Amino acid sequence: MKYYIIAGEASGDLHGSNLIKALRKKDTEANIRCWGGDLMEEAGGTLVKHYKDMAFMGFLEVVCNLNTIFKSIKFCKEDITAFGPDVIIFIDYSGFNLRIAKWAKENKIRTNYYISPQIWASREGRIEKIKRDIDAMYVILPFEKEFYEQKHGFPVEFVGHPLIDAIAHRRQVDDIKFRKVNGLDPNKPIIALLPGSRKQEVEKMLSVMLSVTGSFPEYQFVIAGAPSLDQDFYQPFLKSPQVGFVTNKTYDILSLSYAALVTSGTATLEAALFKVPQVVCYKANWVSYHIARRIITLKFISLVNLIMNKEVVKELIQDDLNRKNLTTELTKILEGSKRKEQFEAYYELEKKLGGKGASGLTAQKIVQSLVKQKE
Repeated sequence: MKYYIIAGEASGDLHGSNLIKALRKKDTEANIRCWGGDLMEEAGGTLVKHYKDMAFMGFLEVVCNLNTIFKSIKFCKEDITAFGPDVIIFIDYSGFNLRIAKWAKENKIRTNYYISPQIWASREGRIEKIKRDIDAMYVILPFEKEFYEQKHGFPVEFVGHPLIDAIAHRRQVDDIKFRKVNGLDPNKPIIALLPGSRKQEVEKMLSVMLSVTGSFPEYQFVIAGAPSLDQDFYQPFLKSPQVGFVTNKTYDILSLSYAALVTSGTATLEAALFKVPQVVCYKANWVSYHIARRIITLKFISLVNLIMNKEVVKELIQDDLNRKNLTTELTKILEGSKRKEQFEAYYELEKKLGGKGASGLTAQKIVQSLVKQKE
């Protein structure tokens, strides 16, 4: 059968690649065309457009790039029509995907959503579009099932979180070899810096993260470079021998880290699953931040705190994200009771996420639904 998958960022590329692998096992004749990244292509999908060409962060950045976005939407519709898929599978990336879903439904193309848009965080009214345009929704966070079914009467499937599979299937890394190959200090404990994957957010986050390094001379700080950004982009941030840089090896870095400073997003959950104590950081441009404040209704911004429904990791947001506060919070997770509290909460968090097999279960349900439809 023919599958068309659309993901618009690095985390979607990761989850999309594991879904592609699972689909190819369940359907040996699967023909998969996709928007995503290198991982989805390596997994066997025919890559149409790379997510790095669509990575716009924040309201202001989206407005400034509307012409590019509308051209991409038009091209996407044309490409889907030419391919003629049995199903379109959307992965998060709601601003783009919900527009395509509306068009697809009007053209009688089956629509599945894997990894729900975060409508529980903002613009909850989008539920009406999802009810109208999505045939099946596969959710990965335990509270999403209750949100959709009990609050909005829309049936969904909770399949567990694919990060558990991604982390479980990774190869182990040799600490000594990794440090030597990447020019890192052989003795100092590592503090990982995960500043995000988009230029706009990295530029805002990394300078603040690096401002604390002088207060912790006994540690090696390592920037996790995003595969979507050229290494030259990071050069202005690499002025201190205390700061290392490794690109496209985030999981390897986390597996060796003593603590982490993490930009809000999927990376907060990744750090938790690697059992790395963390401080969550977030800063946007003034306009985007104040618009977000008016539409986001959540108590927390990190997935760790949202899933646990309490503050497990400290969130430093906008003006609170400064050198003084970051130094204070990092100190707390390097020593003492706060470090132990995070470890204990991480084990409880992993239980809530439902165990291994999300990608395989989702692929199985998608294939079964298509077979049933053709009968």
